[in-house]
Amino acid sequence: MSEQLTVSNVSLRFGGVHVLEEVSFTAASGHILGLVGPNGAGKTSLFNCISGHYRPTSGSIVIDGAEVSNVRPAAMARNHGLARTFQHPALQLHSTVLENVLLGAHTRLPGGPAEWALALPNTVRAERARREEAHALLARIGLDWAAHKHADELSHGLHKGIELCRALMARPQLLLLDEPAAGLPHSEVEQLIATIRRLRDEEDITIVIVEHHMGLISALTDSVVVLDHGKVLMTGTAAEAQSDPRVIEAYLGKDAADDAA
Repeated sequence: MSEQLTVSNVSLRFGGVHVLEEVSFTAASGHILGLVGPNGAGKTSLFNCISGHYRPTSGSIVIDGAEVSNVRPAAMARNHGLARTFQHPALQLHSTVLENVLLGAHTRLPGGPAEWALALPNTVRAERARREEAHALLARIGLDWAAHKHADELSHGLHKGIELCRALMARPQLLLLDEPAAGLPHSEVEQLIATIRRLRDEEDITIVIVEHHMGLISALTDSVVVLDHGKVLMTGTAAEAQSDPRVIEAYLGKDAADDAA
């Protein structure tokens, strides 16, 4: 199976602070990979490197055979099929749910600001098609009833669903999900697991998830990478990670790891 994402010896430093140190792993095409570790392990910083929000101090990031270490976020979406969600959903709270979702399709509209302002026929047709697509995505996630509500009328959990729809509007081949289950009740986590699994199976998307909810990680992932203090602690399956004394020590301390051993 081909590798959709290859991270090789990626390090990130801010001044004298080492945030990431020689991190390496691969995510196979069509697989779901979990990126886990205690708070401060460097997971979101690594996501920011992969998505172009941070430039690694050293190392290589390759998506579908193309080196992207120095590519800006907009070009990552437009040219390399990457989309992501954030730990705290970044929505336009006074816009409707539909308008927020449509923002994810901006790289797929023909022309530029001048053509959009003039409402040329091909632009109007493309915008109409994107609206139909956004409605269909919201229906698929179970949020079609909220399409014309303002985002600030809805709960944090629903904001997560809106942001997922917005990311999917980019038609990504590589989807980064940053703590998608954070703040969700158990019933919504179960629904999220089913949704992500269905998306992977139906769309053949490679998904990388940063998440503390180990139930979700166990239920979804093909493999996991465990980070601790910016370094790769281990790679393997979720079950292997949960029984590894090094991982238990990183999360719970040495006494717990000794008990597990």
